[in-house]
Amino acid sequence: MNSPLRLGGRRAAVVGLGVSNLPLIRFLLRSGAEVTGMDRKGPEELVDRYPELRSLGIGLELGPGYLGRLPEFDLIFLAPGIRKDLPELAAARERGAEIASEIGLVLERCRAPVIGVTGSAGKTTTTTLIGEILKADGREVYVGGNIGRPLIEVVDSISPAAVVVLELSSFQLQLVRRSPGIGLITNLSPNHLDVHASLEEYLDAKKNIFRFQPAAGWTVLNRDQPATRALAAECRGRVAFFSRLEELERGAFLRGKLIVFRGPGGERAVCDLAHIRLPGQHNLENVLAAAAVTSCYGAAPKAIARAIAAFEGVEHRLELVRELGGVRYYNDSIASTPERTMAALRTLDGPLHLIAGGYDKHLAFGELAREMLASGKVKTLLLIGATAGKIEAAVREATASEAGDRPPFAGGGAGASPWPEVLRLPDLAAAVHAARSRTRPGEIVVLSPACASFDMYRNFEERGRHFKELVAALGQ
Repeated sequence: MNSPLRLGGRRAAVVGLGVSNLPLIRFLLRSGAEVTGMDRKGPEELVDRYPELRSLGIGLELGPGYLGRLPEFDLIFLAPGIRKDLPELAAARERGAEIASEIGLVLERCRAPVIGVTGSAGKTTTTTLIGEILKADGREVYVGGNIGRPLIEVVDSISPAAVVVLELSSFQLQLVRRSPGIGLITNLSPNHLDVHASLEEYLDAKKNIFRFQPAAGWTVLNRDQPATRALAAECRGRVAFFSRLEELERGAFLRGKLIVFRGPGGERAVCDLAHIRLPGQHNLENVLAAAAVTSCYGAAPKAIARAIAAFEGVEHRLELVRELGGVRYYNDSIASTPERTMAALRTLDGPLHLIAGGYDKHLAFGELAREMLASGKVKTLLLIGATAGKIEAAVREATASEAGDRPPFAGGGAGASPWPEVLRLPDLAAAVHAARSRTRPGEIVVLSPACASFDMYRNFEERGRHFKELVAALGQ
């Protein structure tokens, strides 16, 4: 176990002055650190955060060259999305600086048991459901990490009798020196290659969910995915699985219409599938994962079943916005990878008018294009953002491979070419209106971008809210 990070009297740089790092700065000041905040943005871009930063009395290094003084500091806290291979960071390490993060401090200082959830998809839904199950079981629960309020604000006041549930991104895990007592990996696929130096670095960061566990810890893994199943050999503690496809010696699985958990204490039915309100096979996997984790923690089966039956999902995740003129509109703005959009295609019935595209995370779209064509569900593909050209090129390549010399994009729909009509549009508003003009009763419009939002929006939540506003404004 690593020794606690010493804060008092040390010169600490906080790199990245987003909303989540303001509570960290306040915590460091209370702990006696001398703090300097650093950000590429200037005062005018930090908007309302700048006056608050000034009021804290910290040093500020803003704008171009903001990292120039970084090697002078002996303690450096990085916002989650900051690359870890920056030359200024390398120079600081050479001078003996310690590199840390807000979530690392939470894991270090928290006196309550911690459950950590990571993976390439399904983290927020699963984390939220775990929290709801534990509340139904009568526990005092704190949910945070990549969602909710930054727990650094309250970590020292959390009772040892409570339980903390953290959604943990690869960025957050990359710098931690402790692992949660129970760690879950929902699934693994390429992601965030715009920030991670390689796929190997991304996957290695995920392993910190279990890398520092004691022998008494639990790691819960997706049995149905080879990449996650293979990690069992590397786990330091006990291992349980979840599976849609097979019965398990230890873990949560399906038997007929029931979710069953089998563990050291024997076997018990947890929940009837008919009571699950979340659509799609990917959400069934999220429910199985939550059932496995909370069963390992010791939650009562009745509490697990009650919470699952009451859980309606999380905003921006295949969220039904409205039905207008027999057309359903779904907000799936969380879909920031091709795999998430593929899950939406598998869940929703066609015909679909799919709005996709956004910030480029350097991911490939070939598999999504092939899935789109194979499903036959997509009537119109409406592309926006920086990746519109890449997605269209992937669909053209897949279409040429499938159709030989047949002309692509002849319009889709009954009696027409099976290939989708592909439109390039300037923004989300134009895409929503173009989609509506092409719909018929019984069809679906879905925002499921397969990309991050940062080329047009601050985050996927802002993108999803804008989509919902646009849909709400459509005439009757």
